[in-house]
Amino acid sequence: MDVEYNFSNKVVLITGGTGALGSTLVKKFIDSGAITISSFVNDEGAKRLKTANHKVELIKLDITKEEQILKTIPILVQKFGTIDILVNLVGGYLGGIPTMELGEIDWTTMMDLNLKSAFLISKYVIPIMKSGKGGNIVHISSRTGLKSEGYDSAYAASKAGLIRFVEATSQELKGDNINVNCILPTIIDTEANRRAMPDADFKKWLSKEDLANVILFLCSSASKVINGAAIPTYGTF
Repeated sequence: MDVEYNFSNKVVLITGGTGALGSTLVKKFIDSGAITISSFVNDEGAKRLKTANHKVELIKLDITKEEQILKTIPILVQKFGTIDILVNLVGGYLGGIPTMELGEIDWTTMMDLNLKSAFLISKYVIPIMKSGKGGNIVHISSRTGLKSEGYDSAYAASKAGLIRFVEATSQELKGDNINVNCILPTIIDTEANRRAMPDADFKKWLSKEDLANVILFLCSSASKVINGAAIPTYGTF
């Protein structure tokens, strides 16, 4: 049974919230009373999210582009007053390619999506939290950030870098009532992943509901003693 959280009067920014996990998370935050904002880059994804969760506030924003963040964050603060919680879902996967065949563009894409994005959005949201009452930040790394099985060097390096980034920022913010953590999922059970891997054992995959519940916990006051952690969320994979 789901734990009930009360995020009333909290402003939550979810980056890249239009996917399967994002839609689940948006609904849970809205149901718990939060003012919930989701960034998007794809208009069709935004329409689907709005249809499923009509109370969500949508903002078009590519968080790999610093100039877009510089314009957007002041608009959000002016409209909503602050940002109490940041959940960064932006990321991407590239695998099946040996390092010697990996292109420079492939490498840069993984670093931009999985690491640069986390740096840029954190850089401009953290001062908002520091000027308020603190906050909670959750990034999405991967079990691969701890151990790679090969053929995913760019992805693995970017997710490992994200773990170290979380550790560093959490240490810097110890006295500011801001907790920074990340989770380490394996394969999430989504329709897209089922289509991509139709012969897999879906029962071993991670439920998006379960993963969303972990994120909600890390954004709640119940997790105030957890800071700088990389939380394993492996399912039975």
